[in-house]
Amino acid sequence: MDYKSKFGFGCMRLPQTDENDPTKIDQELFNEMVDIYMEKGFNYFDTSYAYHNGLSEIAIRKAVVERYPRQSYKICDKMPTWALSSEEDNDKFVNTMLERLGIDYFDVFFVHNINIPWLKLAEEYNTFEYVKNMKEKGIAKKIGISFHDNADLLEKVLDKYANILDIVQLELNYLDWEDPAIEARKCYNLCVKHKIDVYVMEPLKGGVIVNQPEDIKNNFIEFNPDKSIASFAMRFCASLEHVKMVLSGMNKMEDLLDNCNTFENFLPLSEKENEFLESQANKLREKLAVPCSECGYCLKACPLEIPIPEYFTLYNHHKVQPESNIYRLYYDKLGEEKIPASDCTKCETCIDYCTQKINIPDELEKVCEDFKEGFSPYTGTP
Repeated sequence: MDYKSKFGFGCMRLPQTDENDPTKIDQELFNEMVDIYMEKGFNYFDTSYAYHNGLSEIAIRKAVVERYPRQSYKICDKMPTWALSSEEDNDKFVNTMLERLGIDYFDVFFVHNINIPWLKLAEEYNTFEYVKNMKEKGIAKKIGISFHDNADLLEKVLDKYANILDIVQLELNYLDWEDPAIEARKCYNLCVKHKIDVYVMEPLKGGVIVNQPEDIKNNFIEFNPDKSIASFAMRFCASLEHVKMVLSGMNKMEDLLDNCNTFENFLPLSEKENEFLESQANKLREKLAVPCSECGYCLKACPLEIPIPEYFTLYNHHKVQPESNIYRLYYDKLGEEKIPASDCTKCETCIDYCTQKINIPDELEKVCEDFKEGFSPYTGTP
């Protein structure tokens, strides 16, 4: 099996010159990363109308389209379901994406982020039919969906649309494989049942899998000091027979090189390695306060634009290292610069949009409570 063909460059989290501003893409570094990626024989780039506030597509045009022959690379883009307000929007968004990328066809095109509320919009505005017509006209070589919900909804979607879909892109990683909220294994098996290829997003769960507590990191070092935690996660996904693509969002050269090495010298996971990952997943779940993947869809849904993923990240770090004062300082600073977590009105608009099925208002309340009795930034004492 050609495992090299399974490694895709995810362009949701590109390198930035300002880590707080997604529009400040480090184009020079991205170009260098693209060159190495292409030189090593990889060629698949995944983007979206929304990534980096629309600038991900432009960055790909500059790094790839304007510098390499069209037949040497593949580009996947996605219809922004949440922004649809009419059938005409389908055409408008596709034309905008083609223009931003500087291409006249997509190698892969998805109906983006299918969950309960956005499936309704896609169906109301005939997006599935529109995407089917894109394939018939050659504007998209393959079509599919990017899915963010549970197995019950996926089964309904596939029962209805499997005959026109080539691919389902799933959030899949060893932490979510048996998770009752994500149901990654069940979703994967449904795709197999319907004979649809699986593409994988979030193999590192937004960085959660690699940013682990020290004791778990040490377990990986003891198990195999020569392999990175990320390499185990990527191999878990790519070892699955029906997974045809594993995306990695890389904003550091070292991450790109590590992933290239994993796929250039690919070894399917052994039974012993699978058992080890299962044991570490159980330990990590026990330590993780909120299983947020930092996708940001809740932020788009929140009427107050509370930076929910940022609060959950600080909360998770603080629970793992309660003795550290730094996360409390970050929490206070975030509340001053943006919208405080305590401003949540519990409208629950965000819940339907959460890819992890987290009860966000309840968890934000816990965040506020956890940081309520903090330390003085001046004395370091309560």
